[in-house]
Amino acid sequence: MAKAKNKERIVASNRKARYDYFIMETYEAGLVLVGTEVKSLRESKASLRDSFARVENGEMFLYNMHISLYQKGGYVNHDPRRPRKLLLHKKEIQKLAAQVQEKGLTLVPLKVYFNEQGLAKVELALARGKKFYDKRDDLARRDAKREIERAFKERSLGAI
Repeated sequence: MAKAKNKERIVASNRKARYDYFIMETYEAGLVLVGTEVKSLRESKASLRDSFARVENGEMFLYNMHISLYQKGGYVNHDPRRPRKLLLHKKEIQKLAAQVQEKGLTLVPLKVYFNEQGLAKVELALARGKKFYDKRDDLARRDAKREIERAFKERSLGAI
């Protein structure tokens, strides 16, 4: 019997990012981790709340990502909020650094996942912050869409 192909397994997602930011582009970046961090990620014990990426000395780092301590780690456990290096091509890093510096954009992680090969990856977004009225417009649009869907559903059930 053939084994089903395992797709990416999402460990943590930043659901509030799409509410707080306009997403311009997304990038996939590798994540440099120590052993106990990988084990904690496999148990889905991570949070992306308030995390962001920054370019320093031609390298990209992810800040404020919380990976809980591994329960069986003992004295070799990691610091839960340490800066973690992101693996991107040099040209991608230069391009992102220029856009962040010139246009006032920011780099926000959207999700952390394991790909088909079992490697930890981060989906990074180049984003612009939303104003309060933008958030309110999004909520109004979502509510209107929900009402339309509800009306169609009632109408289709009434026809049966």
